[in-house]
This record gives sequence, structure tokens and C-alpha cells, in this order.
Amino acid sequence: MNILMVLTSHDQLGNTGLKTGFWLEEFAAPYYIFKEAGAKITLASPLGGQPPLDPKSDDPSAQTAATTRFKADVESIALLASTAKLATLNVADFDAVFYPGGHGPLWDLAEDKQSIALIEAMIAAGKPVAAVCHAPGVLRHTRNVDGMPLVKGKRVTGFTNTEEDAVQLSQIVPFLVEDMLKTNGGEYSKGPDWHPYVLVDGLLITGQNPASSELAAEKLLGMLK
Repeated sequence: MNILMVLTSHDQLGNTGLKTGFWLEEFAAPYYIFKEAGAKITLASPLGGQPPLDPKSDDPSAQTAATTRFKADVESIALLASTAKLATLNVADFDAVFYPGGHGPLWDLAEDKQSIALIEAMIAAGKPVAAVCHAPGVLRHTRNVDGMPLVKGKRVTGFTNTEEDAVQLSQIVPFLVEDMLKTNGGEYSKGPDWHPYVLVDGLLITGQNPASSELAAEKLLGMLK
């Protein structure tokens, strides 16, 4: 069972002068779920090497058992510091792909030709694709073989407009995940803000927010077993 986890390489929060990146919990929780299931995990990013951590995800208030475990895990910290370059990977080597969120993916992975091609090839090969929180943004330009948006007619979720309002970044992000999924024809739905909510439709698994990362990872594992 080979699972690819794709992280952002983008660290600038628009023109605010603030930093962004990937959200620690959304990486750590799925990572350990996959690891404990005996999966071989490959980490990748557009630029390779150390992906930028969203500093807000390092706040004491954002810590979970998984993030605490990761910070004490020297081997996994080293693995994260040396992610593979997305362009060097072969879809045939993986059984599934998981995209953790954080605001970073809205700028790079959503527009990244390698990431778009990877997702389209995974789906075409009958392999599941999971994305949580802001990471469903990576589906912005993905298409089915018929040229229609990949999410068209699919039950999908992702970071809500009200959650984006709550973190006061609705005017900063390049696009709103909820609006994009609807515009692309997705059958978007959501649960209460900040509560776990995950949808599975065919090979596509989407989670609403950081609280959804564990459940999304479990759903992905369930499809592989």
C-alpha cells in the first residue's frame, strides 16, 4: 500500500507580508493513520525539500495528539524536510494520494500543472484522491477525460466561506474553496463550522476543515483495504 502525500511549497499569505504553508494537524494526523496501517508513505511538494509550515498551525491552541507526536518524531521530521519534487514522481508507483490543507495550496498546488496531471491520472487509473480543508482547492482546474470539471456532479466539501470569514482571510485568498467547488458544478455541502465533515463520491474524498483530516484519512484507507 503506497500512499503519496502532497504538500504545498508556497509560504506567502497574499500581499499581507505574513507567512502561510501547510497546516500541521492536517498532515500529522493522516500521516500517522497511514503509517500505523503499514502503508509506505512518500512525501512530495512542487519544489521538493522542506515544505513551509503555516505558523498559525504551530500555535498551542492548534496542537493535537498527532502534532505533539510528530514534533517528537525525529525520523518523520527528517522525512518531511526532504520531500520529493512532484515532477519526478510516477502515478504508477502509488495506490492513492492525500493532500493536506493550509492556505498555501490555494496559491501553488491549485495552479500546478504537475499536481493537476497527477490527480487526473490517479482518477483515470481508478485510484482514490483525498483532500482536506483548503486542499480541495487543488481540484480547481482538474478535468475528467470528457473535459468536464472533475468535481462536476460530485458530492464535495471543503473549507467553508464562513470558516474563511472567521479567520479573516476571505479578502486575502486567491479564491474561496466553497465558491470554486460550486462554480465547477460540485454538489457542495458542509457541516457545522470547525466540526468533522467528510464526503466520499466515487474515488474522491473531501474533508471540510482541520477537524476532518483524521476521518478523511480513515476513509481513504477504507477504500484501499
